[in-house]
Amino acid sequence: MSIEVKNLSFSYADRQVLHDISFKVGQGEFVSILGPNGVGKSTLFRCMLGLLSGYSGQVLVNGLDRRKMSVRQCAKEIAYIPQSSSPAFNYSVFDIVLMGSTPSLAGFRSPSAESRERCEWALDKIGITELSQRCFHRLSGGERQLVMIARALTQNAPILMLDEPTANLDFGNQLRVLQQMKSLSREGYTIIQTTHHPEQSFMFSDRILAVSGGKLLLDGKPSEVLTDRIMHELYGVEVDILSLYDDKARICIPSYISEKER
Repeated sequence: MSIEVKNLSFSYADRQVLHDISFKVGQGEFVSILGPNGVGKSTLFRCMLGLLSGYSGQVLVNGLDRRKMSVRQCAKEIAYIPQSSSPAFNYSVFDIVLMGSTPSLAGFRSPSAESRERCEWALDKIGITELSQRCFHRLSGGERQLVMIARALTQNAPILMLDEPTANLDFGNQLRVLQQMKSLSREGYTIIQTTHHPEQSFMFSDRILAVSGGKLLLDGKPSEVLTDRIMHELYGVEVDILSLYDDKARICIPSYISEKER
């Protein structure tokens, strides 16, 4: 299962936001899109999901042109996990997760026994079965994000797209969410996330796409992308990249701190 972007450009009126972006994400890959605010990451996601149609170029989902796919067809291939979600009605966690089965239902049919079994499987897979009867509005931010991941699994789509999945989460929940995503990629899911955390991208991603000024600045392994030069080019700040544990982890610190220690 793969998703490919070919020569994609997009403009809002006379303001061009995306410029000739091309990349492909294959089955089992965990790819992070890294870049500052306002460079077009969310717009890129919206084009890939079909929420924006006025782009030039192509988005191919398993070789099929996204423009020629119905909403239902796309939902069977791609599950979207937003940065935050707050339904108007205070459904139980079980009902929220069960909603992920909607694309597989015909007409106005109720969820089948098979759908309920998959919902239970997803809750267990993400480790939140004990939350199933809790009201969604009473959950913490981290718990809500785990619920949305479980709903995506119930949707049974092989491609998962996440918009800043760890935003506003505490440190423990950030790690829980990313560990779940990494585990799912090892099972064959295609994972694409936008993020503002370079260290997390290095630890969990197979590839990093660096986006700047609406253009794809670099597409490569985390060790190739997460450098002090690229970070300066992306964010306009001077940082030093420190390697830890035989380069199994990297951290970014402001250059003035490391200069003080010299």
